[in-house]
Amino acid sequence: MSNLESFRAETRAWLEKNCPPEMRRPMRSEKDACWGGRGWTFQSAAQKQWLEAMAGRGWTVPDWPKDYGGGGLNAAETKILRREMARINARNPLNSFGISMLGPAMLHFGTEQQKRHYLPEIARGEIRWCQGYSEPGSGSDLVSLQTYGEDKGDHWVVNGQKIWTSYADQADWIFCLVRTDKDNKYQGISFLLFDMASAGVSTKPIKLISGNSPFCETFFDDVKVPKDQIVGEENRGWDVAKYLLGHEREMISGTGGGDRAGSLGAVLAETVGKDDAGRLDDPILRAELAKFDVDAMAFTAMSERFVDEMKAGQGHPAQPNMLKYAGTELNKRRHALIMEAGGSDALEWDSERSGKGGRPRAWLRTKANSIEGGTSEIMLNVVAKRILELPGA
Repeated sequence: MSNLESFRAETRAWLEKNCPPEMRRPMRSEKDACWGGRGWTFQSAAQKQWLEAMAGRGWTVPDWPKDYGGGGLNAAETKILRREMARINARNPLNSFGISMLGPAMLHFGTEQQKRHYLPEIARGEIRWCQGYSEPGSGSDLVSLQTYGEDKGDHWVVNGQKIWTSYADQADWIFCLVRTDKDNKYQGISFLLFDMASAGVSTKPIKLISGNSPFCETFFDDVKVPKDQIVGEENRGWDVAKYLLGHEREMISGTGGGDRAGSLGAVLAETVGKDDAGRLDDPILRAELAKFDVDAMAFTAMSERFVDEMKAGQGHPAQPNMLKYAGTELNKRRHALIMEAGGSDALEWDSERSGKGGRPRAWLRTKANSIEGGTSEIMLNVVAKRILELPGA
């Protein structure tokens, strides 16, 4: 038996033993996702057990170094772990912007002291982060941001506003782009970390068309940020920000559902039923599902190839833009099919039977996928310019 085959067998046995049955069932709502943090309340004993078991092995971040709370797995082993989790429909033990965005940037740009301080907390789900990038009037053009940090010697005093700050009202800390040099548009931005409980930080939820409020306005009024809470060099935060954006776009692209393609048929069958041959009892919907499944599998293959290339230092810097565009558009198709299968019942908004309008609210939420992290139009522009090398207008 090869080393990888042995690892697969051991991993499969461990997951079967340690993943609670409840953590193998489909999530019923956003509340079933575990975000961790100092204010987190576990939804069940099983959710807590699953996080602690996975964090204990470093498998919330399997490819991070063990010194920083990770599992120390190589790329092939990480892929096996993901596939074995998918095989038993195991839920992700921890959703975290610290894992998907800040962690990779800190591994690349952080000091050794920062890595040892923050990364194990992220891996164990002890700290929840939000992202302070966009501002009113500074979305796609992030370098125009105006939130300013005044140098006070051993600290900065930060004033300004961020918008579309996901879960800012529930986060413990924020990683934030702050202008620290007003005279240099591109090289005058720093990447700062600070506690959301700091004096002068306030948030206000923004209600979406889905009826939910994951986004917030975030305000900074004379917030003191110590000088050692900067990642990377002063006035070179744009380097960190661009690196992080690539990982954010990978994260958002993951909503496409390539690994869950097979589960969509089961969701559709709940409402349209099956024929005598065990197929969806709607030939038109069946054909659309087949198209989606093919595209979802192609997306999964593309994602794995791009991730392998990037980890090997061979990836194109614009590949995350391709992933982000394809993944978010695929996710919109996924939820459109769910709505189509549900017919008029899928339009229910408040009933217990519909889970308080779970389907239409989720469908409406997907519209933001093609805006957040860079609009689909911007992604296509980058692909056209950087990968296809098409001439500008």
